[in-house]
Amino acid sequence: MAERVHAIVTDCAPELAPRTWYGMPAYAKGGKVVCFFQSAAKFKARYATLGFNDAANLDEGAMWPTSFALEELTAAEEKRIRARS
Repeated sequence: MAERVHAIVTDCAPELAPRTWYGMPAYAKGGKVVCFFQSAAKFKARYATLGFNDAANLDEGAMWPTSFALEELTAAEEKRIRARS
């Protein structure tokens, strides 16, 4: 799943530099992590997480999502990720 997220992010946002962040894949701009992936297995969680930091500037009103749970990565989820990029 992390490899597919990597392919999507690097395709949609080539200006982001891949790096590791707390041992997990992340993508930075100007040295600041914009988005990151957390494996379910590493954290013994039910789902993986695709998250965004402040530098992503996702502001939509007074409240907005900063992370998404991923149980699987189908074409539907890929479309949603691409729409956020």
